[in-house]
Amino acid sequence: MSTNILSILIFFPLILSLPILFFRRENSLLIKVYALAISIATFLISLYLIFKFDISSGEFQFVEKVPWVKIINANYFVGIDGISLMMVMLTTFIMPLCLIASFNTIKLRIKEYFFLMLLMEGALIGVFVSLDLILFYIFWEFILIPMYFLIGIWGGENRVYATLKFFIYTAVGSLLLLIGIIWVGNLVSAPNSFTSDFVELSISAPTAVMSKQIFLFVLFTLSFLIKVPLFPFHTWLPDAHVQAPTAGSVILASLLLKMGAYGILRFSLSLFPAAFAFFTPYLAVLAVIGIIYGALLSIVQKDMKKLVAYSSVSHMGFIVLGITALTVESLQGSLIQMVNHGLSTGALFLIVGMFYERRHTKEISEYGGLRKVMPWMAAIFLIVSLSSIGLPGLNGFIGEFLILVGSFGSPHLGSAAYTVIATTAVILAAIYLLWLYQRVMLGPLDNDKNKNLKDLSVSEYLSIIPILVFIFWIGVQPNAFLKYSENTMKKITTTFEMSRMKVTHDEKKEDNGERRDPVDEVK
Repeated sequence: MSTNILSILIFFPLILSLPILFFRRENSLLIKVYALAISIATFLISLYLIFKFDISSGEFQFVEKVPWVKIINANYFVGIDGISLMMVMLTTFIMPLCLIASFNTIKLRIKEYFFLMLLMEGALIGVFVSLDLILFYIFWEFILIPMYFLIGIWGGENRVYATLKFFIYTAVGSLLLLIGIIWVGNLVSAPNSFTSDFVELSISAPTAVMSKQIFLFVLFTLSFLIKVPLFPFHTWLPDAHVQAPTAGSVILASLLLKMGAYGILRFSLSLFPAAFAFFTPYLAVLAVIGIIYGALLSIVQKDMKKLVAYSSVSHMGFIVLGITALTVESLQGSLIQMVNHGLSTGALFLIVGMFYERRHTKEISEYGGLRKVMPWMAAIFLIVSLSSIGLPGLNGFIGEFLILVGSFGSPHLGSAAYTVIATTAVILAAIYLLWLYQRVMLGPLDNDKNKNLKDLSVSEYLSIIPILVFIFWIGVQPNAFLKYSENTMKKITTTFEMSRMKVTHDEKKEDNGERRDPVDEVK
């Protein structure tokens, strides 16, 4: 099993989603239970990775490599390190909770909905384990299909506009990524050949001349920044979040946004280190702007879902800032914050969805005093809000703290100003989340429509309690999670420094009229 565990994780939900298409539509309960069983089984299988993962190694593990398209030297090549391990586990953990949350909320085209959700899970795992750029691109693009239909069919009133905007932004980013893959595959391989092998490219691509690295970095990173999304590429996100069904919003926040951050960390940083160093100040500026801008916009929102959506722009800015700082502490902080954001913001979207199912409105002004009739919801909402703010003892604190500590003294940023400005967003987060909690949960219960609201149901408890467990677990014992990626991050920072210094040295030699090493020549 250890030799093909990653293929099992990818294709288990993909293949076993197909029988759903042959179920009778009247058997809605069977469809829901079957899909949930497949998703839970996928999570249980993924636990094998945790138990067998070698934390002392920074290399790729559980590697599978099989020739695929020989004419372009493309392989079915998968493997994981500490980074992708966390993303795979987040995916397999969140998806069953999304399916549970959909049990009583999805009443239209149930068969197609649960089929698409399982397709989404398999494709997401494929993105995070692919070590061949062509394979990565196929999974990256494939995810667009189920998400397009999830928003377009089960979304809100303006779902067509939101779907079109999401599709256009994603398609543009994917086109840039495809051009970059073709270019880098031809640039650094032997004459008249092509390679999309990430391991090979991570050795040869960093030796490319600076001018080529810059163009390739821009192509790759723009695609990833759109997916993050980082300011000013974020405008598709609030529309998609507001119009998506509850589970769609959770998947967007918890998993799809992480694809962008993962792409920067995995590909932009490893393949083009010299260009990454060159663009670091610009990325850091955009990250800080996104942190403050997203937080300020969250404060003025009247729609609960849009408030949480803009908070994602702010939190993802923190993650990008940590990546640009490029210290072991900041990278560790960014990775654990990717997990934290997936848990906390995913839980916030679940809570907003629970409110919507009861009142069919997301307007904050329609609520107030709900603590009196929904005490358990009030307690859980408060815990999740404090988690998102970054209260010590909960998961959000350790991620933000590591990012800020690692960024403050980062030699790559060159200034503590980025960190100082970003820190103000912690105060802003407290303002918009605690104010949201006050307006929804506290005060008088004036609206008659709120007086008969029921507290959490069994399925709602099942969808959110597991998240609370990890909110406390990561907050109290962060090393239980950080230990899996520590050696991977150390390897990344060491390799980055060596590659960047080599390119800088070779550029200086060329400027002095000395002959360049043949490996640096562009073919």
